[in-house]
Order: sequence, then structure tokens, then C-alpha cells
Amino acid sequence: MLLYGIVGYLIGLGTLLYLLLWVYPWPWMPSTVDSGPPSEHPVAAALIDLGLIALFGLQHSLMVRPRFKTWFDRHVPYGAQRATYTLISSLFLALILLLWQPLPGVVWQFENGSAGCRIMTILYFLGWGVAVIATFQIDHFGLLGLTQAWRAWRGLEEPQPDFRERGFYRWVRHPIQAGTMLGLWATPVMSTGHLLFALGFTLYILIGLYYEERDLMQTLGEAYRSYRRRVPMLIPFIKPKERR
Repeated sequence: MLLYGIVGYLIGLGTLLYLLLWVYPWPWMPSTVDSGPPSEHPVAAALIDLGLIALFGLQHSLMVRPRFKTWFDRHVPYGAQRATYTLISSLFLALILLLWQPLPGVVWQFENGSAGCRIMTILYFLGWGVAVIATFQIDHFGLLGLTQAWRAWRGLEEPQPDFRERGFYRWVRHPIQAGTMLGLWATPVMSTGHLLFALGFTLYILIGLYYEERDLMQTLGEAYRSYRRRVPMLIPFIKPKERR
């Protein structure tokens, strides 16, 4: 199980790092969101791209449903569950990276070396930097299943979920998602295909956060409700709306 957790962690981490580089027009990357000639059939290409995003979102949605979790608990040991989730998610993300169809058209483009290009590059590094650092401010290895496999190998019980505000989590409730969204949108070349990808994943993130917050309130109770009333969801310094 420990070996399974290590493999799942490495594949999950590698796929996410490739995504991080794939969304920016690095000239040395073997492929990016805009690699290859634009499709001669943009409507069909856009439908394929939307279908890939929908498959990714559907996989995540199904695997967090109570009925699936009940089945999952019966058939997969707890120490391997998060690693399995990571491997399956990596597969669907890899399908996007491999099968994405470039679309014709450019929304904005800044020349190399221009002020706009430099600003976008800074925001790109800022966004992804926040997202990566935020994973270590909670449980980086647990997010990808390695911690659970390690505990199972050592015969250790899983600790009860607790709640602590630390690092970026003092400023926003979901810094991983906030940084990811900034990294997706900050590019010196926003093609039509990149715009579609950014919009699709932004929608996926927002829908996912709705259900995640609902689960966190059930799991952590009043501690998270109080946190939710004080700390904004994604944008710092914006006071949350009063919630009952």
C-alpha cells in the first residue's frame, strides 16, 4: 500500500506540474494549451474540449457523492483511497493535456519583453506559487494520498479532523483554488482555446467550492462557520457577506 501511495503521489504531482507549465506559452515546452495549428472545425473542437472538461468534472463529482463513498469504503482500504482518487483524477487530467484541441482566434496578446508580458508572467508565478505553498500549509502529502498510505503502512490511526488558520488561510478560505485561478488566467497570450479552458476550470472550481464548503461546515461545525463569516472565500480584504 505504501508503494501504491508513492506511485499515486508521483503521478499526481507530475500531472499537476505539467498542467502548471502547459497553460503558459513556454517555448521549450513540448506541448501547451495552444500547441499545434488551430482546428479547421472550431465548433467540433470546442465541443471536444468542453467534453474533456466535463468528464474531468463528472469524475470528481461522482467520486465525492455519498453513494459512491459508501461503495468505495467497502471495496478500497482507507489507506489507498486518496491515492486511488489521485490516480483516476490524473488520468482524466492527462486526457485533457493530450487531446485538447486548439481553437482559432486570440483574445489578447502582449509582445515578449513588454510591460504587459512581464506583469502577466509575475501574476502567473504569483498564482501558482500561492497554490503550491498553500498545499504545504495544510497537508500537501495528504492531498495526494501519500500520508494516508504511510499511516496504513505504519498501522497508525487517522487523526480526527481539526481546524487551524495558518499562512494564506488567514487571508482567504481557499488559497489553493484562488492561486490556481490566477495562474490559469495570467498569460501574455490568451487564445480562444485558453479562454475556454480557463472558463471551464473556473466554473468547475466554483461549483466544487460550493459543495466543499457545505461538507466542511458539516465536518467542522461552528468553528468553520465562524471562519466563513470572517474570512473571504477567494479574494483577500473583501469582507464576506453576512450569513445565517
